[in-house]
Amino acid sequence: MRNVGIFLYDEVEILDFAGPFEVFSTASRLALRLNPMADAPFRVFTIAEHAAIVNARGGLLVAPISDFNTHPALDVLIVPGGVVTAELEKPEVIAWIARCAAQAEITASVCTGAFLLAKAGLLSGKQATTHWEDLADLRQMFPDVFVREQARWVDEGAVVTSAGISAGIDMSLHLVARLLGESHAIATARQMEFDWRRA
Repeated sequence: MRNVGIFLYDEVEILDFAGPFEVFSTASRLALRLNPMADAPFRVFTIAEHAAIVNARGGLLVAPISDFNTHPALDVLIVPGGVVTAELEKPEVIAWIARCAAQAEITASVCTGAFLLAKAGLLSGKQATTHWEDLADLRQMFPDVFVREQARWVDEGAVVTSAGISAGIDMSLHLVARLLGESHAIATARQMEFDWRRA
């Protein structure tokens, strides 16, 4: 079983975290349906800096499952986008991302979550993408990142970035394909009635 932790913070974009959560949890449900005696392939949970309600974009209140001090070791870390300005100025958040990434199999971002990965030094010398509105800012703020346009996601092995919002679902299905096989990702997308875009 792989632990999939999804970072939450105030003004996080809802579909940025809910989309990947749905993909990984659906992939696990399908796996258990096929083999009820096996362990679920993924344990998916949310993590915030503190054990307190997070005010997501649009005023949605979300209760994280874990905080920085209580979550188990992560195999996959998902850093969603949203209004990341405040998070970029928190050394403890950037250090936490870097620390988790050093131990995780995969660290991935959705949308402007790429800025947090870049601030943590994870994108230096690598290709990456983000929401189309933020490509120029990512390029300007982090000139050592090779910013790609018109890409749904960019896979650099241990670090994967995706474009905005719904592209995080495409990227998460790609990660399921990497970890469980393409046929399982296709079945997951079908279960979600989602038209998976692979490029």
